[in-house]
Amino acid sequence: MKFGIDRLLAEPELRRPLEGRRVALLAHPASVTADLTHSLDALIAAGVNVSAMFGPQHGVRGDLQDNMMESPDYTDPATNIPVFSLYGEVRRPRGQWMGTFDVMLVDLQDVGCRIYTFVTTLLYALEAAAEHAKSVWVLDRPNPAGRPVEGLTLRPGWESFVGAGPMPMRHGLTLGEMGRWFVDHFKLDVNYRVIEMEGWRPDEGPGFGWPPERVWINPSPNAANLNMARAYAGTVMLEGTTLSEGRGSTRPLELFGAPDIDAKQVLAKMHRLAPQWLEGCTLRDIWFQPTFHKHVGQLCSGVFIHAEGGAYDHAAFKPWRLQALGFKAIRALYPDYELWRDFPYEYVFDKLAIDVINGGPGLREWVDDAAAAPGDLDALTMPDEQAWEEERRPYVLY
Repeated sequence: MKFGIDRLLAEPELRRPLEGRRVALLAHPASVTADLTHSLDALIAAGVNVSAMFGPQHGVRGDLQDNMMESPDYTDPATNIPVFSLYGEVRRPRGQWMGTFDVMLVDLQDVGCRIYTFVTTLLYALEAAAEHAKSVWVLDRPNPAGRPVEGLTLRPGWESFVGAGPMPMRHGLTLGEMGRWFVDHFKLDVNYRVIEMEGWRPDEGPGFGWPPERVWINPSPNAANLNMARAYAGTVMLEGTTLSEGRGSTRPLELFGAPDIDAKQVLAKMHRLAPQWLEGCTLRDIWFQPTFHKHVGQLCSGVFIHAEGGAYDHAAFKPWRLQALGFKAIRALYPDYELWRDFPYEYVFDKLAIDVINGGPGLREWVDDAAAAPGDLDALTMPDEQAWEEERRPYVLY
């Protein structure tokens, strides 16, 4: 198969509208061609006049580990091209930056989750392009989490840098498709184009979204593999808790744990509460000791999520419900556990991080309500999921 960047390079007629125009590239370390050449180098070699670069969260170099670690603007020493940070003093393109190009190429590997900030960065780029009469092309890439939809829809008034609009946590679109929805939903008057992939089959195994023949390169420092991308729609919620999500270990965002829980008991409780939410994967109790971040240097009892191997069932796997169930089990076993982390999260200072992540308080309220059963969360969530399945249908390209 071919990603958008590979088609753009291979088919001169696709590049022809770029002739005589200044081109900006929004990219990161995973922005590579099939032979692992960085898109910037490949575009320059193809004769594209790249006049500026933009970097999302974690930077063009992908060197910044944690959230709210800002990237600076700089000049690329190899090409002398200015590099503008969309995760620094500002997260929207400045007006003067928009004067450095005519067309922005967006070549970002996404992971298919609302909270992954590249989604919001695309929206901000589209809004700025509409304001300044610029064009935006998305060089499309796979959604490694595939087509399944899961989670509560972001509620009105809960928009943030991790919540661009009313979509569920696991949205099932590629970035190119998401841009099509953004243009319609926000009524943006912008020249938008998707350079589509060729041969992407998200319903086929073993990749179910990620073609096995393509090398995985971290789109952000803690997005280390396909298993993480599959689990992320659930494990990202750990960022709003006192539990470790595995930062400071070799498998971040594929596990959860803490020094003061018993993972075996948590797993047993999860199986008693809602075994149907644990299908499609294998859960394993583990021990780990973070070298940085939460619980640094402490031995943690934890649960590892294997959305891989022979037991993986793409249609049955429910990462958001699985992680919600982990919280529910901990709340049931340890009623007074300080589960929710109170700190500024992605530039929101007046709301609990877990609520910002979920686009509203519904998940947290379900966890904290001792009388609330799994069926109650399903009753709240399934109408959102079904509505999104219908809403996204016109924007699906593959």
